[in-house]
Amino acid sequence: MKAASMVPVFLVGFLLVFAATDFPEWGNPQSPASDSPVSSHFIGKTGVDTEVPNMVTAVLADYRGFDTMFETVVVFIAGMAVLAILKNSVKKGSVRRDHEVDAEPDLIVTNMVRLIVPVIQIFAFYVLAHGHVSPGGGFQGGVIMGASFILIALSWDLETALARFSLNRCMGVAAAGILIYAGIGIFSMFLGGEFLDYAELERVLPVSREMARYHAMLGVEIGVGCTVTAIMFALYANLSSEGKLEGGL
Repeated sequence: MKAASMVPVFLVGFLLVFAATDFPEWGNPQSPASDSPVSSHFIGKTGVDTEVPNMVTAVLADYRGFDTMFETVVVFIAGMAVLAILKNSVKKGSVRRDHEVDAEPDLIVTNMVRLIVPVIQIFAFYVLAHGHVSPGGGFQGGVIMGASFILIALSWDLETALARFSLNRCMGVAAAGILIYAGIGIFSMFLGGEFLDYAELERVLPVSREMARYHAMLGVEIGVGCTVTAIMFALYANLSSEGKLEGGL
């Protein structure tokens, strides 16, 4: 069975490597991506169209705001699917292997983690809060924040991490993140604009249209960060314990 499974692996790998030979050279100005009028528009008009200094965030949260929102929804659905599959398999009483876990966490590791985790989480907030004006954002900040809870689970045990961020709370935070993102878009419509027309928030915020976009995109980043953080940790908690939410790696 293992030998047979390697056949499609090598076949797909060969096709991917063969297709890569058709890619343009790195930095080639005549490549389809560089020569496209869409790319030129983003580079030359992003600041005028969106009034956002970070071009990447302007593309993700403004030009293709619908796409980014549904990417967040896909992350949430993927997490729910994994949880549902593992929870159902546990109910069926399938055989589970027991993980060997030390009786006592390592003293040096746990004390180092006590010092490192707050720094990691502060940096996660920094990356999230500066994503709309500099490299970073909700996806990156959410991954960093989720990794801090995984580090707690690896250093102590899964129960200790779940005591700080339970699975029910994870699902609530993940759903709240999507509601924050979509809620900003719907609120823009109630104010007379279009969905995700951030500038319309100037009607309720004591700021200019430019700053309204600025603050609304920060809200969007917070929503994405909440969903990514929660789903990332929930996936680890369930996959590492095979759905039992105890023991773990």
